[in-house]
Amino acid sequence: MNGLPAASAVVALTATALMFPMTATAASNSADSFVPVDAGTKIQMHVTASCAGTTCTFNTAANLVTPDGPAPLPGDTWARQNIVLRSADRLVYQDASYSAPSGNPPQTKGSNYDNVLSKQYKSQNSAQISITFPSGGSFERFRVDGTSNPTDVSTGQPNTRANFIVCSDIQVTYGPVNLTTPTACATTTF
Repeated sequence: MNGLPAASAVVALTATALMFPMTATAASNSADSFVPVDAGTKIQMHVTASCAGTTCTFNTAANLVTPDGPAPLPGDTWARQNIVLRSADRLVYQDASYSAPSGNPPQTKGSNYDNVLSKQYKSQNSAQISITFPSGGSFERFRVDGTSNPTDVSTGQPNTRANFIVCSDIQVTYGPVNLTTPTACATTTF
């Protein structure tokens, strides 16, 4: 008789697990790089990478950091950002799309939204996105997001064993300032 309640509990737990399957949690990582403009101001490049299921996502943001906190880049800014998506496994193709600025329709080749010009270049084991900002503006103007489906080159199947690396830097010019941030890289796995 003592085995019956234990068996009922196992059946109940199994039924609950089947009705409400656990979802995979995303692995995530972020990185920042800074270049000083003057004694109190820096240009910041922020990168985040996350992977879950068979898809990885990334986002980047560029802004000033002042003694009063983050601030948008000035109106007379001209900037060029580079984003590289890759894996340490050289046999992983990055099937990527992106939105520049964030919130626009995803692109796989290039776009011009709100005078933010972008282009994607792909190779067998990486994708590079180049974005030109011919003027400054809000925080949102300098945010980019996207997805990648890491794919095994030899089989064409999703590769969830390899890591996912997102690196970005930005060259910013305004007034007398002409600086490039160090590269910020976020690395994660599934």
